[in-house]
Amino acid sequence: MKKRISVAAIFILIAGLVASRADAAEACPAGMNEGKRITVLVEGAGPDVALIPGLSSPRGVWDATAERLKGRYRLHRVQIRGFGDEAGINAEGPVLEPMMREVADYIDDCITDAGRPAPAVIGHSMGGLTGLMIAARAPQEVGKLMIVDAVPFIGLLFNPAATVERMTPQADQMAAMMRAQYGQPKPTGPVADPGPMSMAGGLSNTPAGRIAIVGWMRDADPRVTAQVFRDVMVTDLRGELAAVTAPVTLLYAQDDSAMPPERAKAGFEPQYAGVAKFEAQMVPNSRHFIMLDQPEVFAAAVDAFLAE
Repeated sequence: MKKRISVAAIFILIAGLVASRADAAEACPAGMNEGKRITVLVEGAGPDVALIPGLSSPRGVWDATAERLKGRYRLHRVQIRGFGDEAGINAEGPVLEPMMREVADYIDDCITDAGRPAPAVIGHSMGGLTGLMIAARAPQEVGKLMIVDAVPFIGLLFNPAATVERMTPQADQMAAMMRAQYGQPKPTGPVADPGPMSMAGGLSNTPAGRIAIVGWMRDADPRVTAQVFRDVMVTDLRGELAAVTAPVTLLYAQDDSAMPPERAKAGFEPQYAGVAKFEAQMVPNSRHFIMLDQPEVFAAAVDAFLAE
């Protein structure tokens, strides 16, 4: 005998599906959402945009971008624990891959499972690499991706013959030096411009940018910085790029004092040869933090990317 499903049972089933959708939609309310390896600040209304910062950077790197966009978009500003707050479980073991999985799970739980389209993802540096990893390994969670000054394998920027195996000893050594800073006294008081010849000077060509970067580096947990640095150095995503179905836009910096335009182009664009839908824009007169060095160019590029 065939079993019949009653009308009441159908209504119960529909109600359950609706309730589960509502529960999913409530998983990332406006305000701060706490995760194990990340926190996510949700603000604004409109299509979803996830913003992922880079190494040692808090979500504050996106402050100007968020102020411009939150009236038109629902922003999800990620912060990796240890970059501006307590390290938590990021203090030990690998960080990049488990953090990337948590960001992908957040998008799944709080955006796509709630019936919303996959978000636009904008990532700077390590954040761009994180977005690329998600686009390759969980392509349904990325609607489109903007990568700001990052490549699938950073080792090639230092040595055209680089491999993960060759980069590993150097990455381990440099990470150990960074990790040794944990527990050392930190400077106090206002941050002064360290000047264009400083480490921060290699990342920004403006005094305000250098001051911001030094402050973020000072507040970051050296253990997390060291581990994420090491993770990035030994990650090579070139073999996974064919799995990326989302359109990818690359913004990359170029400064004549660092390298001529042709070298910058050769260093960045060929690494993305495996991406099906790819476009790139060089940003002259900028160092690594394009949003700080060329804010108007950066804002226009972001607006164009989101409008596509």
